[in-house]
Amino acid sequence: MTEEVRKKPSSLWTLFTTFFRIGLFTFGGGMTMLPLLEREVVDNHHWATEEELIDYYSIGQMTPGIIAINVSTIIGYNERGVLGAVLCAIAFLTPAFAIIGALATVILANAEVPIVKHAFAGVRIAVCALMGRTIHKMIQRGVVDKLTLLIFILAFVMIGLLSISPIPVTILAAACGVLAGRMKL
Repeated sequence: MTEEVRKKPSSLWTLFTTFFRIGLFTFGGGMTMLPLLEREVVDNHHWATEEELIDYYSIGQMTPGIIAINVSTIIGYNERGVLGAVLCAIAFLTPAFAIIGALATVILANAEVPIVKHAFAGVRIAVCALMGRTIHKMIQRGVVDKLTLLIFILAFVMIGLLSISPIPVTILAAACGVLAGRMKL
């Protein structure tokens, strides 16, 4: 991020309230939070560029833990160091813990009630749509030439069709990217 765009680090309160809101409205996991993150982190606060956010997502997927927490932590760290990282992670998690704590017993007791089942079916469809949008945008940004298209297709086949663990596929894709970059120099 260039210094012209970002003059000073954001306040801890701004970081907390932003990631609290993102955590409050993120349903379906890390992939579905990308549109919210993009609006808040890239468009509203300029804490990262679109390319940086995709890089953070990639790192978040390759490292242990929940993607959403990993990405929140990276952004918080970039803005305010260790304190920012911890604060963003806590802010993102707080709504989920509160909602789950409040609703867990009610939902579990009524999981077989038809209206609850139908509500969950509707939420699952909305989550699929959010994931589809996220995947589409990531492909648009990541597949930029024939080589990246080939890497994408091979990774998709290896993970999606052959059920190979994403870890070696990700490492192999990174190695291909490094090799391609060196060959272009």
